[in-house]
Amino acid sequence: MGDAAAAFPAATLPWIDLSTGINPHAWSGPRADFAALRRLPDPAETASLEAAAAQAFGVADPACVVATPGAEFGLRLLPKLTGAPSVAIVSPTYGGHAEAWANAGCAIRPIAWGDDAEDAAALVIVNPNNPDGRAVPAEAVKRLATPSQWLIVDESFVEAMPGLSVAAAAGKRMIVLRSFGKFYGLAGVRLGFLVAAPALATKARQMLGDWPVSAEAIAAGRSAYADPAWAEATRARLQADAARLDTLLSNAGMLVLGGTPLFRLCGSSGAETWFRRLAGHGILVRPFEAQPDWLRFGLPGNEAEWNRLEEALHG
Repeated sequence: MGDAAAAFPAATLPWIDLSTGINPHAWSGPRADFAALRRLPDPAETASLEAAAAQAFGVADPACVVATPGAEFGLRLLPKLTGAPSVAIVSPTYGGHAEAWANAGCAIRPIAWGDDAEDAAALVIVNPNNPDGRAVPAEAVKRLATPSQWLIVDESFVEAMPGLSVAAAAGKRMIVLRSFGKFYGLAGVRLGFLVAAPALATKARQMLGDWPVSAEAIAAGRSAYADPAWAEATRARLQADAARLDTLLSNAGMLVLGGTPLFRLCGSSGAETWFRRLAGHGILVRPFEAQPDWLRFGLPGNEAEWNRLEEALHG
């Protein structure tokens, strides 16, 4: 946001950040008390968080679920955790995966969904995908698992589309990543999870140490995962807001290419012009250097933001 403010000093204030896929209607339940913030978390508290997450994910054994300081941190562990010298990544997708494997010195091959990846030691798929929302049915994902290849499934956006999850099937050579902050709207809490076979989960815990996540993350995660009614109501709200956003964007002449209930991807030959126009109105969206005709839009958080976006698109 700071870079956008510097580049567009005359923009309407306050800025509206639609460049992320974070739920603008955050979980607002119990948080850590001051006493918990004044000490290190007890390992038993972290274990109770992992048990709450396991139940929410449909994972029978809580020992398979490892709390991490954000899904991003978990994906950065994968090259060392698996020892895989090469990886095929179903692309285009979130760039952090390629960056993590490149930093570890691994050979990387981008592939399209359905391409042969048998020559790679690991296969990465983001499901649902960022940024285009490609959704692969859970059974099709599970069929990718083989005894000779690591299968890594990034489910950072799956909370809004839970039927796609394969977390319950993680094990042997399948690892699943989950994010807390996107769906629950608390990205700054920095909480994610790695789901794997117990032996690999133990190895991940040893790499993370005794205090992998904060007291705030433990309190927020335990209380939020224990409230399935909130999650169901939120999924319905996100679906309605995504449909409303599709209508606004289509009426402005953009082509809605896909997305998830947390973000929409649009195509337009005038994407750069749209980006600059919206920025002038103090609205930040996500451009793509490699795909100059694409823009990704997150969801406005209140009627004032919806009205500003509509004015910027149609005014």
